[in-house]
Amino acid sequence: MSAFFDGLRRFRRSQWELVASFLIAAGVVMLMQPFAVSLFSYSFIVTLVGTVMFIIVSHFPE
Repeated sequence: MSAFFDGLRRFRRSQWELVASFLIAAGVVMLMQPFAVSLFSYSFIVTLVGTVMFIIVSHFPE
């Protein structure tokens, strides 16, 4: 677990891509759930942030 946080501090691609992928997945789950309107209303923003973050992070060093 400390290796994961060390990679985040050093801006390594694999750790940040994992965070961005989690944000994209969370946004899609928020979009498809039928219970909370507030989650649905923020789903596009979360998915967009995850997608832009993935594009930026893909330029980080291995």
